[in-house]
Amino acid sequence: MADLLLRASCDQVGLRRESSIDAGAVPIWLARLHRALPAGAATRINIDGNLPVPFSSLIEGAGFSGTGPEYLRVESLCDYVSPGMRFLVSGLNPSPTAAEKGIGFVTPGNRFWPAALQAGIVTSDRKPIDALTLDGVGFTDLVKRVTVRADEVGAVEFRAGQARLERLVHWLKPKTIIMVGLTGWRQASNEPKAKAGWQSTSLGGCPVYLMPNTSGINTHSSLEDLVGHLVEAAAGPPPV
Repeated sequence: MADLLLRASCDQVGLRRESSIDAGAVPIWLARLHRALPAGAATRINIDGNLPVPFSSLIEGAGFSGTGPEYLRVESLCDYVSPGMRFLVSGLNPSPTAAEKGIGFVTPGNRFWPAALQAGIVTSDRKPIDALTLDGVGFTDLVKRVTVRADEVGAVEFRAGQARLERLVHWLKPKTIIMVGLTGWRQASNEPKAKAGWQSTSLGGCPVYLMPNTSGINTHSSLEDLVGHLVEAAAGPPPV
């Protein structure tokens, strides 16, 4: 039985939505709302009922800003997450192309999707909703602010983003977190020498596999290397 009532309205585009849903469906509901609105649209969002995480964390993850009940739809990439995920893939932060298309790792030259298809963790190319609902693979970012390059984001933002991600993970409990991008994770976790592979510390109680950035700018890692990392992540952490 649904235990939450969500309402959204945006006079700018004449949008009205109301749904009775379970808590676990809230992130996708907000993601669909984000994709239905133009950047800059002022939107009233109300929720009746109790969530296991602060609503502000979900609002930020969905690509909205503000303190409510009126929020601003910002140019960002919404989370595609739900309970029961096999993998939660986290990028560092969205690119302008990813925010525009609503798909992570979609900038020309990025090799995430080809590697994920070859590794067998997704069955459709560049379809995050299918990846979530059919393959159990969700997507988020450490930082939701859009930049051309991840090195435009500093340690303070990465650490704040990790705190939000930890709250999300603690609630949704994916089996594995796949962190894409060494530099941001090193800053967020305050482990400057962290190497690709299984990490010694968990996040929100879930194991973390750290892999190199899949951007075409990263010439140190080939497509074959990236496929190998995803295969290792899919196999699960080694026994303790």
